[in-house]
Amino acid sequence: MLVDSHCHLNKEFFDNIDKLREDAFKSRVGMYISAADSLSSCYEMLELASLYEDIYIALGIHPEHCNDDYDEYENILISNLNNKKLVAIGEIGLDYYYGKDNKEQQIKIFERQLALAEKYNMPVVVHSRDATLDTIECLKKYKVKGVIHCFSGSLQTALEYIKMGFYIGVGGVMTFKKANIKEVIKEIPLDRILLETDSPFLTPEPYRKYRNEPKYIRIIAEYLANIMNIDIAEVSKVTRKNVKDVFDI
Repeated sequence: MLVDSHCHLNKEFFDNIDKLREDAFKSRVGMYISAADSLSSCYEMLELASLYEDIYIALGIHPEHCNDDYDEYENILISNLNNKKLVAIGEIGLDYYYGKDNKEQQIKIFERQLALAEKYNMPVVVHSRDATLDTIECLKKYKVKGVIHCFSGSLQTALEYIKMGFYIGVGGVMTFKKANIKEVIKEIPLDRILLETDSPFLTPEPYRKYRNEPKYIRIIAEYLANIMNIDIAEVSKVTRKNVKDVFDI
């Protein structure tokens, strides 16, 4: 069985989770980690996890929502520390793609969540876009581990993250025809890779015109097996173990 280690199963994207899970199961997907990215989605993820045995969750404030009520978020997280379905703090991080006007606020919220992760010994799911140096600088301030979601950097950067104890999240982007990241990913040790769809975003080829879903994790696994010249069964076995190691599931 395969694991989709990062998706967003919000109601605004998917109105029939039962059908989504049924389709995914046909592609041998048996577990999901659905990540919150805002205060409102934290509540939604908690409800979702309570309804489905195979859906685990991460709770976090994404940089795009860094002005959400942080104190309320922290209260939600602390009140759910004993919730076995809560496996990480995420999706958190830095994003300078649209500019750095709120850089200080992004860093403040990112570091407050990293501090929580360190205090409660929880893994983090890190979003970093056009912010590699600041992301690394922030992470080095705290004793935290986790995954660098949707990695798109250089091999040198990947190895730096791995040296720091992080795993590398790999998804549909590597299947894109003009994507160079595949050349980086095939050099990363399989035992440091997590498979993820980031549904409903970043649908892999040849389905890019469709909304992304967890069922496409098999396409990603097959592509990874091909560029690494190994069997998909090995990809499934090792990446499943990686998920269990990172998130203690």
